[in-house]
Amino acid sequence: MKLLVLGAGGQVGRELARAALPAGMRLVAFDRAALDVTDADAVAAAVARERPDVVINAAAYTAVDRAESEPAAAAAANAAAPGHIAAACAAAGAALIHYSTDYVFDGTKPGAYVEDDPVNPLGVYGRTKAAGERAVRAALERHVILRTSWVYAAHGRNFVRTMLRLADERGEVRVVADQHGAPTAAADIAAATLRIAAQGGPWGTFHFANAGETTWHGFAAAIFALAGKTPRLSAIATAEFPSAATRPANSRLDCAKLAAAYGIVARPWQEALAPVVAELTA
Repeated sequence: MKLLVLGAGGQVGRELARAALPAGMRLVAFDRAALDVTDADAVAAAVARERPDVVINAAAYTAVDRAESEPAAAAAANAAAPGHIAAACAAAGAALIHYSTDYVFDGTKPGAYVEDDPVNPLGVYGRTKAAGERAVRAALERHVILRTSWVYAAHGRNFVRTMLRLADERGEVRVVADQHGAPTAAADIAAATLRIAAQGGPWGTFHFANAGETTWHGFAAAIFALAGKTPRLSAIATAEFPSAATRPANSRLDCAKLAAAYGIVARPWQEALAPVVAELTA
């Protein structure tokens, strides 16, 4: 089985590129310099040339606040690109695994979101990701859309690296304590993706996040404890931390459908976090 990874320079793409592959599976990875996913002709040519069994689209515009002032760039990467990637897969007879986000929901549900809950994104990033989901569904039957939340790794721009930097720069770190979700390690997303690719269906939309839940404040506390950092950590409300984009207060994702279909049960978020903090503080 041959996998083609697009967006190999991102957090999940890099974890896919360095993952241990199952026997009989090989992987070709393109970062943005090698393939611009917003170029439909280039994507079609690459998929036709490589002839993969499965394409994994790890490319996205993920700057949530900046998307509010750059909606065209966000739409090109998050809405249009998934559509022409899916069309290229359809033409080549390949399946597609495409990543999406908790930000397609508005966060008003009291419990965890299931896959069939109506989407109602609050900002440009979420709207463009929801549009990308629709484009994939319209173009290709053999697809998995994998929604996840609060992604981090030892590389890239993410909350873990930001908190470690702030702990060294400031005596006090103020973190939002009224948004709830599950931090999810990019390495765990990559491992789940490889299992999905190997099984080859069922197709559709699924949720994957590390088990359990916390707030951004609780996430920060766990990062500092693992790293041995001791800044004063203050809990604040979302309203005290103004940002360009509105974020959902509830990002919890119900992952039972993925467990039933693929036998994938994520480990607790605290367990997944430890090796990443260890790598960053080694």
